[in-house]
Parts: sequence; structure tokens; C-alpha cells
Amino acid sequence: GYAHNCFMLDNGSVKCWGANGYGQLGLGHTNNRGDNSSFMGDNLLAVDLGTGKTVRAIEAGDNHTCAILDNESVKCWGANASGQLGLGHTDNRGDNSSFMGDNLLAVDLGSDRTAKAIAAGYAHTCAILDNSLVKCWGSNTSGQLGLGHTNNRGDNSSFMGDNLLAVDLGTTAKGISAGDSHTCAILDNAQVKCWGDNTYGQLGQGDNSNRGYGSNQMGGSLNSVNLGSGRTAKSITTGTGYTCVILDDDSVKCWGRGHAGQLGHGKTTPVDAPRDSPIDLGSEITAKAITAGKFHTCAVIDNSSIKCWGLNDSGQLGLENTDNRGDGSNMGDDLPAVDLGAGKTARAISTGDRHTCAILDNASIKCWGSNISGELGIGEPGNRGDNSSEMGDNLPVISL
Repeated sequence: GYAHNCFMLDNGSVKCWGANGYGQLGLGHTNNRGDNSSFMGDNLLAVDLGTGKTVRAIEAGDNHTCAILDNESVKCWGANASGQLGLGHTDNRGDNSSFMGDNLLAVDLGSDRTAKAIAAGYAHTCAILDNSLVKCWGSNTSGQLGLGHTNNRGDNSSFMGDNLLAVDLGTTAKGISAGDSHTCAILDNAQVKCWGDNTYGQLGQGDNSNRGYGSNQMGGSLNSVNLGSGRTAKSITTGTGYTCVILDDDSVKCWGRGHAGQLGHGKTTPVDAPRDSPIDLGSEITAKAITAGKFHTCAVIDNSSIKCWGLNDSGQLGLENTDNRGDGSNMGDDLPAVDLGAGKTARAISTGDRHTCAILDNASIKCWGSNISGELGIGEPGNRGDNSSEMGDNLPVISL
């Protein structure tokens, strides 16, 4: 999230730490966690999602969190000013224990509908349902819900359930990502469609016109992003005003806002459609996973190490300095991998506003970057990754 993290543990429970002003940690209060060691480890309680409930997938938005439970229902908690929790009102959840557990209602996705995937943006949420259709709720100021208007959904119960229309993509979806105010899906044919805010060209249409806010803008009228001749998408991620994909050949392309080098193309100008050439990650290096934060991007590359580029004002790139990357001739072999510790590699990666977390090969977690709210989970204040001798074996693992 913006400044909080949630992870599924090996027993199917969820633990969250960092900023908690809206109850986004799901602990029944609004006190931060992770900034004091006495509240981590066994003292960090698991989120109460209901009697006997475990979790299959989890996603953190800006200040809200959503999970797919073991029965494929969806529960969300945290900030709810725009209806992003999908509960038919605008009251926060997670800030009071009486509203968690069995008292936290599941999102009404429609009659007999369940969820296969979930994505959370700044103030909106989208799910791929069991029938592979997409439904979105929450803020809709730029058409990011893809419903042909700009009215929020989820803030009134009469607009949820069967009354919440599926996004018209002209087909079904197998991947979804929610950015700040735009949404992208990988379709069943592995093409990509994006809708919502397009101020910086993040929809990849070669212009700056929003999509999804008016009639006749979705379905067959919404063009797939041109990823290159014969190219398709395997994975997608969305940041604040930009989009990145891993293509079928394991290369990476990004488009949209690029002021801090987050697009990785060596300039700070926006790009309103994917370029012909992919990002240079280094000689014969390809990507296995990718994630976009607010203005920085990280990838797990083919040898299971991590490379990050973009904004680095808080050390979120993990390079022990605060120099941006991707804004000049500092990509490719000149972009070092993040030092995770002796012999350590990465299984997965996640990015927040100005911080980054990785699951390592031994299933432990390390985080670096901004730590203003305890989002690094190390039990003490102070950023990590912005000065020498803070990474590698000197960066502690999070006590779960």
C-alpha cells in the first residue's frame, strides 16, 4: 500500500504492518505497527477475517486492503471514502474490532459469484470473477471502473451485487492491475486493455484521452494496447500514471508517466504507447516478475535477483543511495542488482509508495526505502537503502 504491507503467511493467515490511520492493517485500531519491535513477531496479531477463514490472495491499495478468502469470497478493510471496500457505504473498516472477523461482510459480487483475482488502486478495487468477467468498485472520477460514467460504486448497496455491471471488455480477462486512477487487464487472448485516467498516456493508446467514462468507450471501441508485432502479455503492473508489462518473450515494456525514470527508457518524458524496444535490464537478462510503486519499478530477473529503477528519494531502489535510475544512461549492465544478503535470491516482489518488499528464497521478508510509518517492519524508525551499509546482510528480516 501507500505505507503499509500485508502478507499471507504459511498457515493461510494474514499479518499487516505500517501506517494504520484508516484501519488498513485490520487490527481493530488505528495505531501503526512495525515502528517498534515490541509490536512485531508474536506480538503482531493476525487479521481476524472470520471463524476458520484463511486467505488465498491479498492486495493492498493506497490505504485499504482486500483479500480473497478460502471460499473465494472477498473481504476489504481500511479507508472507504469512495466505497472502495465494496460494502455499500463509506464507513472505514478495520479501525474498530467490532467490525472485523465475522462482522466484516464479504463484498457482494452478485448471485453465486466468487473471485479469482483481486486488484486495489488508490481508491478503487477490481476483481476477476469465477466466470472471468471483471467487476470494479470505488472511486470513478476518471472512468477507472470502466462503466461508461464517472459515478462511484460501492458507496451504496443498491449498486452492488447483481446491480454492479461487469466491465465490458469484449471478452474475458485472466489478469488485472489497478493503478492510481486507471485499470488494466490481460485478456483471454493475452492482449492488454486499459481504461480510466490517461493524463500521461498510461492507457497506451497513443493519446492522452481518458477511457471508460462515457458511453461507447469500452467493449469493441476500446482498442488493445499495441505491444509490438506478435507480442502478448504475461504479467502487468500499474503505478501512478504509468503501466508496465512482461511480454511473452520475458522482456519488459513500460509507458505513461516517466518523470523520475520509472519507465526505464533513459529519459524523463512521458510515453503514450509502448515503444518498439523493451527496457534494457542488462546483457541477456529477462524478467520473471514486475511491480510498480508510485514512481518506481522493480523486477525479479531470470537469476532471481532484483533490479529497480525510477524515483529513489527514500532509498526505495535498494542501491544505498538516493540517485534515480532509468532517467539516463544508467540502465542495462550499469544498473546493479539489489543486495539481498549473501546467497539470497527473491521469490516475489512488491512495491508501495516509496518502499519495496521482497520474499526471499527462504520465505523470509526484507523491505527497504521509506519507513515513516513502520512500513519496513524492522521495529525501529529510519529509512533503509538510502545509505551505505544498510542493505545485504545488514538489512534485517521482518519478524513474523
